[in-house]
Order: sequence, then C-alpha cells, then structure tokens
Amino acid sequence: MEFIFEMPTKVVAGANCIVTHSELLRRGKTALIVTGKSSAKKNGAYADVVAALTKEKITHILFDQVEENPSLETLERAKNMAATADFVIGIGGGSPLDAAKGIAIMLKHPDIGADNLIGGEKLDAVPVIAVPTTAGTGSEVTQYAIFTDHKRKTKINYGHKVFPEVAFLDATYMLNMPLGITRYTALDALSHLVESYLNTKSNAMSEVYVRMGLELLATCFKPLLSGNLSLEIRQKLLLASTYGGIAIAQTGTSLPHTCGYSLTYYENMPHGASNAILYRAYLQSFENQERVNDILQWLNQANIDELGDIIELLLAEYKIHCLEQDLKKYTDITFSNKAKLTNHPENATWDMIFEIYKKSVL
Repeated sequence: MEFIFEMPTKVVAGANCIVTHSELLRRGKTALIVTGKSSAKKNGAYADVVAALTKEKITHILFDQVEENPSLETLERAKNMAATADFVIGIGGGSPLDAAKGIAIMLKHPDIGADNLIGGEKLDAVPVIAVPTTAGTGSEVTQYAIFTDHKRKTKINYGHKVFPEVAFLDATYMLNMPLGITRYTALDALSHLVESYLNTKSNAMSEVYVRMGLELLATCFKPLLSGNLSLEIRQKLLLASTYGGIAIAQTGTSLPHTCGYSLTYYENMPHGASNAILYRAYLQSFENQERVNDILQWLNQANIDELGDIIELLLAEYKIHCLEQDLKKYTDITFSNKAKLTNHPENATWDMIFEIYKKSVL
C-alpha cells in the first residue's frame, strides 16, 4: 500500500466559530477580505469576520467584486487595490475562495498578474483563510483554484498549490441560501466524492472521506427534494462538502468536471449543475461497475437510474439542450485535456465522451 496524504488546513467548525477562535486570524496587520457583491453581507459572515478582526486589532481592506467563475482580470484588480495586505480571507462559495488563493499568490509575487498566473513554476502565497458560505466546492480544504481564462475561452485550474491555513465551517451562514443554489452546490459536493473514488489516484485514505461524505449526502436527498432544510441538514451538507474537498485534494477530479467546464463557459450553467447533469450517462459508461455499485450502496440508491432521477429533479430549473455541433466542440476540448483523462480509470475515448454529452444535453 503506497500513497501520500496531505491536508495542512486547520478546520474549525461550529456556530460563531470565527469570533470564538479569532486568534487564528493573527496572520498580519492588514487582511484583504475577498467576497462577492452581497451574499456574505446578507448571511452575516462578513460581519462576523470584521468583528473577529476588530477583536484582534487587525485592519482590513474589502474587495467585494468577485463574480461567479472569476476571471483572471478580476484577481488582478484586487491585487492592485490591496498591495499592502498581509493575508487574504475568502468569504463565500467556490468563486471567492478560489479568487482568494489566486490573489494571495499575486500579493506574494507582485510581478504576477492576469497574463502570467496560469501554469509555470509553482508559486507560494501570503496566508489564506477560508470561510465557506455554500456547501459544495470544498475549496476551503483544497489546493486548487479554477478561473475563467477568456484567452483560452474556458475555465482552468491555475496550476499552483495554495491550501488555506484555516477553514471556518459555520452552517448558520447557509440558513437562508436559495434552494436552487443549495441543490446544485450539494451536487457539486457529490461530484467531488464520486470522481475522487472513480479515479486512478484513489487511495485508502481518500476513500474514507468519500464514503463518509456519500453516506452523509444520502441522508440529505429527501430534504433537498422537499426544500425542508434544517440547520442539521445544512451542517451535514457542509461537512459532506468538506469531506469531498479533502478527497479531491488527494486525487483531483475526473471526466465530468472537464466536460462541465465547457457547459459553464459556453452555456452559462452553474458549475455544480454542469457536472451533475452528466452523471447518469457518466456512471453508465463504466464497463466495470464494481466501484459504481459501491457509490450507489453508500448513497442508498438501488441503481444508476434511481440516482439519475434524483439528480434530474434537483436540476429541473437548470436543464439545457445543446446543438450537436457544439457538443463536438466540447468533446474536442475535453479530449485534449490529457492530464484529466489520466484520472479516469478506464479508456476515455472521444466517442465515449461525446456519448456522455449526447445522452445528457442533446
């Protein structure tokens, strides 16, 4: 048995955990808070972070212009307005958390900007603190960050390795999250857990988190469908998301994520929805169904179609239909990503990928 397991992020969970453990914010004199335009202010997370910083006598700069699927140019704007910041606090879903990582690299390396962040030599960063306010991306415990690269016309992993130093998990910030967002972010967590397990890099440690995460999600399907989401269910969703993040931090994701990037960029589908919409066909594509059956068992589903039906119900408002010529282009893009194809445990052919698209969104 050979594997490497790395998880340097300190995870702190519980209501009001940021203020209670404010000493963990002591990373410098000035923090840059990175968030979206309004949600962190509405759900109370921003106010709690400011209260904790004030308690520790740390000043802050606010950048609240992170859009969904943030562009490299957005990161550069934040860097230019906050060059004096000692560390970065990301508040929100995957977009602000990912943006915090990219900006933290730019702050540490002033010569890095929108034109040269992607790829190249792996760079370090000023400290990053993560405060997730959705339960899906797991970015609070991963080294990855995905940005929109308009030159390449796609979403792309930045190629560096920045783990947040601390992740604060407080499900109370999600109590008033819209049902649609709750659903597709939960399916994003599902996709991380599944793709970590159906992966050439899956190992004994990552699989522990996969199983725990899937068993938690299994208890959340009925509330997600009914919309009756208690704080307890929100806590389960948040923990499942973090488990998914820990799992993919070891293995990476696989085919649906790569396929989904085109659906997000060209079809404007939310990230979690663009992955999950492919899942019935993706799971059916496996010649060896043994590990697929493990996943179904942990999710308490009788077969792929039963799971697929649940996913379709949860994604009813996000269903799309694409032209065949567009799906051929998306297949070309996916098939050219050889690094991601190596994570798929079976032979990933162009025709197989095209069939997944066709069965899902044609």
